[in-house]
Amino acid sequence: MKSLHKILAISVLATAAGSAMAADQTVVTDEGVSTFSFFKPAAVRAEVGTTGYGGAISWSANPYVGVTLGYNGGDISWSDDISVNGTKYDLDMDNNLTYLNAEIRPWANWFYMAAGVAYIDNDYEVDRRIRDGETFRVNDVEFRAEGDARINGKMSYKNNIAPYVGIGFSPAITNRWGVFGEIGAYYNGNPTVELTPSGTAVSTDGVIADFGDQVEREERNIRNDNEYEWLPVAKLGVSFRF
Repeated sequence: MKSLHKILAISVLATAAGSAMAADQTVVTDEGVSTFSFFKPAAVRAEVGTTGYGGAISWSANPYVGVTLGYNGGDISWSDDISVNGTKYDLDMDNNLTYLNAEIRPWANWFYMAAGVAYIDNDYEVDRRIRDGETFRVNDVEFRAEGDARINGKMSYKNNIAPYVGIGFSPAITNRWGVFGEIGAYYNGNPTVELTPSGTAVSTDGVIADFGDQVEREERNIRNDNEYEWLPVAKLGVSFRF
């Protein structure tokens, strides 16, 4: 993890050094020849979204191309639950994501396209509590709880280097302050999953099915279903250029 952080930081510094000359323009004034920055190449930003909260630093080689190095983490979720094959779980999210993106501005304005990679180490605790007599579904099979029942466990994306694509907008409010929004997705592969049933439940509607067996099947389906290979991203924030 520390080595990855060093590699990402070196990449940003190398890009910044190689593009420093592009940030200046030579002009002739009444006082003689001088240089000035025709745009503000460096920026910092604070952000919050589906992958947590955090910040980033950016460097633009020119008005069309830049790089951004950032981190998102923390226990945050826009939704308190997640639906998996007809079963709705309470969700507790712990994010840990470091990313490096190249940002392309085809018209040198507020719109940009992003592509890059991230180191993802996210954990999700899932929990479902069912009251006595309540009906619920597991692996698309309906059950009725006899006494209190529960399904709890974990999903995680561990030690993954994931490619990313996204689009965003970053309009300026003043010559230094701005806002931004971005949507995209990481191709992360299937998560590791552990689900544990407890209590007693019987299948309904004449279907003969075992509660524990169906939970195990659902766990296996999550591991193999391509629905969970993609990690969606939506974030908002503020930026400061200098």
